[in-house]
Amino acid sequence: MLRQCFKIVDGRLQECPQEEGQIHVYVKPDEAEQRHLIDTLKLDEHTLMSSLDPDELARLEFEPKHTVAIFKRPRYYTAADHFLFKVSSVGAFLFKDKLIVTLSEEMALFDSAKAYTRMQSPTDVFLRMIYRSIYHFLEHLRVIHTLSDEVELSINDASDNTSLLNLFTLEKSLVYFLSAIQSNGMLIGRLKTAQSRVGFTNEQIEFVEDLQIENNQCFSESKIYSDILSGMMDARVSIVSNNLNVLMKRLAILTVIFGALNIPASMGGMSEFSRYVVDELKVGPGIAYLLFTLGMGLLGWLSYRVLAFFRVFSVDPALTWHPRRRK
Repeated sequence: MLRQCFKIVDGRLQECPQEEGQIHVYVKPDEAEQRHLIDTLKLDEHTLMSSLDPDELARLEFEPKHTVAIFKRPRYYTAADHFLFKVSSVGAFLFKDKLIVTLSEEMALFDSAKAYTRMQSPTDVFLRMIYRSIYHFLEHLRVIHTLSDEVELSINDASDNTSLLNLFTLEKSLVYFLSAIQSNGMLIGRLKTAQSRVGFTNEQIEFVEDLQIENNQCFSESKIYSDILSGMMDARVSIVSNNLNVLMKRLAILTVIFGALNIPASMGGMSEFSRYVVDELKVGPGIAYLLFTLGMGLLGWLSYRVLAFFRVFSVDPALTWHPRRRK
């Protein structure tokens, strides 16, 4: 539970006591604060609960004494999210002389002193909050783009599904972003059509039009990123499958080579070879073991060359013997 109060001083926000506040921010309001908002300020209970729901769509409603706007904003990304970017909701209850903001989790709403300047009323603060939401979506899209590039590079050398699952998670995040940005666009469109009902000034109307342009550009950028990830997913799946096939081929080569070595070992084995060399050739046991080891190594090398010659397996061209390369 956290409550902050601000007032507008020389076009900027400044923290102040509760009785002087024009902007009241409620973070995770407890039951007592919720009853105060409902009973004293006459906020609709259902709308208040909706503003605290992260899955609620952006919308605009009009009450007898205030205007209600619920818009979407990206949540802060941490390493614990594992490539999943989430979206949260912000509730703004705009009265004639004050603004009530409700949040389901703590976030820095007024994190840019440059963005919150030249403000004259709580309505200006409300519009700049929506602008900062669009800005944060753009910033998160750039982070997603950077992460997707890193994951793509790791996929080229990967034979498991870890990198591919991370890419699917990023694509899922973009779907959430697209829905949230589109929902914000509908809210901004309603603000533009209901400008007289909200009581916008000419300067605020121009700002709403700029918001609509910025949000459309943000939506287009997120749509491009989403289309790129979706369109290239099949190719990346093929890369992972191909890497796994290459690994299996290498293991198959080793299996065939060692299978050939098992033939002489199973027919006579080391004991028969040693007895023949020691008895017939009058060679010591140490030399017999050495000769047997060299013979097995030569057999393995010949097996590999035979397989490479007939192109039974795709192997490294630098290690492959081919008739055209013979001297």
